Amino acid sequence: MAQLATAESRYGRILVDGSGRTLYLFDIERDPTPRCYDACAVSWPPLLATTASTTDPLLNQTSIAVSPRNNDSQQLTYNGHPLYYYVGDTKAGQIRCQNAVEFGGTWLIVRPSGKLVR
Repeated sequence: MAQLATAESRYGRILVDGSGRTLYLFDIERDPTPRCYDACAVSWPPLLATTASTTDPLLNQTSIAVSPRNNDSQQLTYNGHPLYYYVGDTKAGQIRCQNAVEFGGTWLIVRPSGKLVR
């Protein structure tokens, strides 16, 4: 089971995993269906989980869900969008690829409300 939380950053409060690693959304994914595979998923590894929860009062438990990937794994979603890590963020608190344009879209960190940080 994955854990979601929030953390303070230079962009304000953002969505992170249970160990404080930054989570990103891919702006071309406008629904829960993941579109980042192959080389994209190497640079932007999906947050894989079959279930998730939060004890963070700023996050809405009903906004947390999973979506199937094409390899029979499950990817965690928040507010209807698949969640990813950036391969260059290796520890809690790092944000090395905010607002990056790669693989046909823009990668953005997420506010607890589910809104993107632009």
